[in-house]
Amino acid sequence: MKLDLNIDPKSLGKVAVLMGGDSAEREVSLTMSGPGVLKALRGQGVDAHGFDPSERPLQVLKDEGFDRCFIALHGRHGEDGTVQGALELLGIPYTGSGVMASSIAIDKIMTKRLWLADGLATPRYVKLKKSAISRENCMAIPDQLGLPVFVKPPHEGSTIGISKVEGYSQMQEAVELAARYDDEILCEEFIDGPELTCPVLGEGDTAVALPVVQIEAVGGNYDYQNKYFTDTTRYLTDTLGIELEREVRELTLAAYRSLGCRGWARADVMLRKRDNKPFLLEMNTSPGMTSHSLVPISAKAAGISYEQLCMWVLSQARLDGQVPAKQA
Repeated sequence: MKLDLNIDPKSLGKVAVLMGGDSAEREVSLTMSGPGVLKALRGQGVDAHGFDPSERPLQVLKDEGFDRCFIALHGRHGEDGTVQGALELLGIPYTGSGVMASSIAIDKIMTKRLWLADGLATPRYVKLKKSAISRENCMAIPDQLGLPVFVKPPHEGSTIGISKVEGYSQMQEAVELAARYDDEILCEEFIDGPELTCPVLGEGDTAVALPVVQIEAVGGNYDYQNKYFTDTTRYLTDTLGIELEREVRELTLAAYRSLGCRGWARADVMLRKRDNKPFLLEMNTSPGMTSHSLVPISAKAAGISYEQLCMWVLSQARLDGQVPAKQA
């Protein structure tokens, strides 16, 4: 698919950039992703306005005549199908995946189930219920998955509540940390190797995977601080070679289609060092758009500027059941 990047800003109408919200990722959305998108759209001549749904009811969007929304929210009530469902009821087209795909992708455990059903590689896992946390249950996890093991809340992003457990003595504390954010805890097999990410634009058979980005964080710790607030993390493209790059892109496209995503999204992937086998971790249906964000980095490698990316994503805004915009 060749993207049509020549978009008339007037055709987009009055646009609300949804930012902030009430999730644990509010700060990133409100101070980084949202303002970045808003500035880019305005710079391209779009009649765009910032809108924080935690401070104003969504009905205001209808009352004030907004034609479409760019969702720059992250986490719960932003990319979990909640705001998408509200916009469906209001009849206001929005960017990104629809209600069902959004609600599935925010749940890392349900996402894994679908991927495994479709034969797509993802690390082995064990699910714990918050109500069933006990020392015995926690100590059994490394026996099943080995060490190290990652422990995370399955409905959060931006590495919030995640721990890398390297010994039995750390399990209880890691599970209790994840349980602060979720009623379920995902314990996941550690894949030793480089961390990759691959964005996708489009829908269905015409969707296209952008260049794979390899992440190199200090000490291999790509945590919240290194994601958003440091300049030491390196983001590399064109590192895998033609065949492996193609394999990761094809796996990402299959994962995207498996979940029924549309518009845009970004898959996080681990590449097992011993045999170069890629494993899917999660799909982000409302990716970050900060100065450190991965989709703009990948898009730039494909010759697409930040402003062009924002305009294209916005041009694809629609409701469930609507025919997607034509793509040249």
